[in-house]
Amino acid sequence: MDAILKTLSSSEEQEVYVLDCLSYFMMVMAFLNCVTLLFEHVPYGRYAPSSYGFPVHVKFAWFVQELPCAKWKSTPFISFVLALVFCIYNGYLQARYRSHYADYPPGWVTHPCFIIGSCMWLLGCIINIHSNHILRNLRKPGETDYKIPRGGMFEYVSGANFFGEIWLLTRPIVHRGMTHHKWYLTKFEDYTKSRKALIPFVL
Repeated sequence: MDAILKTLSSSEEQEVYVLDCLSYFMMVMAFLNCVTLLFEHVPYGRYAPSSYGFPVHVKFAWFVQELPCAKWKSTPFISFVLALVFCIYNGYLQARYRSHYADYPPGWVTHPCFIIGSCMWLLGCIINIHSNHILRNLRKPGETDYKIPRGGMFEYVSGANFFGEIWLLTRPIVHRGMTHHKWYLTKFEDYTKSRKALIPFVL
């Protein structure tokens, strides 16, 4: 690992410059990604066409990408590769900066920003875990049909798990939640019309 880092930079100043460039590049890519998603569906699960490459077994794909294990449909190869690259890219960027170059002033743990951020993370974590628990238990063994999730934040939004992720990681997944909401409305005639897509009572 040290050898790889030395090839990226020969000094701390140069590495900070590299980290800055990687951060700006990620912001540009995030903007381009948001624009692209206005015209293209997210290529995964029920929305994955064959044009995105051969399917990768979902347990292997998620194990390599982020380690959790799932029981969903196969992941398109391109989506798998992009997710893997992002995890490596973002992992290096976050871990290296926070462990070597971030400034932690005295009392930062008791600063209101840290406390509020920690509470938001905990709230998002609880919502995300509970919502995923509901989704994992929608089907009985042997069932393959789609069902309407109920309970928890699903009483208010279609993408309750995505709502939790926004609080948890502030991830730009609004489009994914909106796509899920439209799919539910199309798939189920008795779908609750008062549910919003992602943010309760708002969106």
